[in-house]
Amino acid sequence: MIIFVRHGETELNANGALQGRVDTHLTARGRVQAAQLAAALVPAAPVRVVSSPLVRATQTAAVIADACGLDVTVDARLVEIDYGSWDTLSFADVRAVADPAWRSDPAFMPPGGESLDHVVARVGAFCVALASSEGGDEAVTIAVSHVSPIKAAVTSALGVSAIHAWNMHLDVASITRVMWRGDDLVLRSFNETAHLSD
Repeated sequence: MIIFVRHGETELNANGALQGRVDTHLTARGRVQAAQLAAALVPAAPVRVVSSPLVRATQTAAVIADACGLDVTVDARLVEIDYGSWDTLSFADVRAVADPAWRSDPAFMPPGGESLDHVVARVGAFCVALASSEGGDEAVTIAVSHVSPIKAAVTSALGVSAIHAWNMHLDVASITRVMWRGDDLVLRSFNETAHLSD
């Protein structure tokens, strides 16, 4: 099983801005959320903790790994989508400048950025690699990542276009679980937040 975890709060996402590849730190609230995630995930007895290379993810992953007695492995396939020149813009500002294809075409790339289809491909490769690793799907892996990669895993599990990610809401410090059933990736849960008390 892969337990995908969205990193804790940062100042940019608290303010409703795209942060993509901008390398921001957790806020004080985000650090509390990381501790709450750790407490919720210890009973899952993970065998590994893997993280996006961005600081907000590695900070979250370090708290979880420490509680589980594990080290953090960084995997670039878990990095957030690249919004290119749209990074740090508010959602309202992006809507004002965005091509309509942004929300209707999964192959669309923001200026200097990355498409949803590309995110699906790299996250899919990550999931397949874990399925063939030692322990396979019997072993629990915690993957600390971001909104777009986690939604990409979900759209893959559901067998739908990446464009359906726009119809999903994923909270900071949330938990989403996927697993392999034969050759199929299956969604077990989405956007769990009961562990958050703030």
